[in-house]
Amino acid sequence: MPDIATSPLEPAPLLNELSALSISNSFAALPPAFYTNLMPTSLTAPYLIDVSTSAAQLIGLDAAAFSSEDYVAAFTGNRVLPGSQPLAAVYSGHQFGQWAGQLGDGRAILLGDVATINSTGRIELQLKGAGATPYSRMGDGRAVLRSSIREYLCSEAMFALGIPTSRALCVTGSNQYVMRETPETTAVVTRMAPSFVRFGSFEHWFYNGQQDALKTLADYVITTFYPELEDAENRYHAFLAEVTRRTAHLMAQWQAVGFMHGVMNTDNMSILGLTLDYGPFGFMEAYDPRHICNHSDNQGRYAYNMQPQIGHWNCYALGQALLPLIGSVEETQDALKDYQAEYAKKLDELLHAKLGLQTYQTDDDKLFDAMFGLMQKDHVDFTLFFRQLGDFQLNDTATNNAVRDLFIDRASFDAWANMYRARLQTENSQDTQRRLAMHATNPKYVLRNYLAQVAIEKAQNKDYSEVHKLLRILEKPFDEQPEHAQYAALPPDWANGLEVSCSS
Repeated sequence: MPDIATSPLEPAPLLNELSALSISNSFAALPPAFYTNLMPTSLTAPYLIDVSTSAAQLIGLDAAAFSSEDYVAAFTGNRVLPGSQPLAAVYSGHQFGQWAGQLGDGRAILLGDVATINSTGRIELQLKGAGATPYSRMGDGRAVLRSSIREYLCSEAMFALGIPTSRALCVTGSNQYVMRETPETTAVVTRMAPSFVRFGSFEHWFYNGQQDALKTLADYVITTFYPELEDAENRYHAFLAEVTRRTAHLMAQWQAVGFMHGVMNTDNMSILGLTLDYGPFGFMEAYDPRHICNHSDNQGRYAYNMQPQIGHWNCYALGQALLPLIGSVEETQDALKDYQAEYAKKLDELLHAKLGLQTYQTDDDKLFDAMFGLMQKDHVDFTLFFRQLGDFQLNDTATNNAVRDLFIDRASFDAWANMYRARLQTENSQDTQRRLAMHATNPKYVLRNYLAQVAIEKAQNKDYSEVHKLLRILEKPFDEQPEHAQYAALPPDWANGLEVSCSS
């Protein structure tokens, strides 16, 4: 299975015609109870908003062709490509900790899977917002422009940050309206992932008492995406252990970059350890470990500091669903036991990299804890702090004023900086080399909510230039891009009033 977050793109011939895109659908080979075959519902006069060049190249398509009528129709759902078997999958899940019963693809339609360039694997194409399905639960199956732009931009931004994620090929729009809190125009995002199977896909069959279907799904996922586990002594135990490890690592990667998902329900958790289903997400700005990015999350279940714990909880929910296959509670618990150690190990690795530390010492956790304590006390901007810390100099203290000035209590920062300086000196750290390494680890540009909001408001007035520009900036998050420096600045005061919720 290709890692779509990190696989390098090598030159390959691009397809000039969509008809040359060979589509199959391995998920459709499962029994009919796993999905409903249906066609997308057309949108009126669709048009292209933007396309990700690198995502298009991943499956051999030329981004320049996406504005054509054929491409827009295909990636809006107005025309079905040859070989496609459109379907909506059924699944269930726990939402905000409560069993929600049957859910399913309420506004997502899987077109099928296509080969990646140079035959490195296959990627599923899924239309989000292409109309109602049997799982829409009284909804219209549509996505609105604002949420579609947010998902499109963040999917590709996370890819550029090196974090495992689903991707977004393109986003199309229409002047057709749907009713939310107010009337809003519709849009469709074409999402890409090796698989969109979720933890909730397994919960569905477990809670419905259908062990044969549960085994069918598990065998399909293992054979297709985890073939190295097929010959394990207990393949289902090995499967749960590997998903647990990937989830622990993903949580550490989220924490290290300040990303908050907002809705970590089990139906939003990828069985491949990918970031999936972008809704009320956010990137940490003024550091507060208890920050809740989702305005709908009244209890703070999915606050930033809760994400690692919820990741663990969700793995236990998956373990419960797989218990009949694994065979015993003890074996299931054994498959889950390494979550906390894997999370701690990965986060420790990432924090050392973020601070430019090449060695590990027993008291490093004290340095990290003191740092985060100061950041919380003075509400220091998360992304700016780590980026500017990369410019820290051991001897030229004047150069350190940029990071120092982020703090109100500068005396406390100076005390911490002395600890940091002494720690760097223990490994003979060199300013120039450390700066290069830290700037390759700590992004300068992330998708702040206000940046997305500016792009959305322009798009609502038929100006899509900011969507295009913002994506191109976020595709190179570690580069200086001095001409775009304002996109890395502290958010304006009006951004404090922005709220995102489950409707986002």
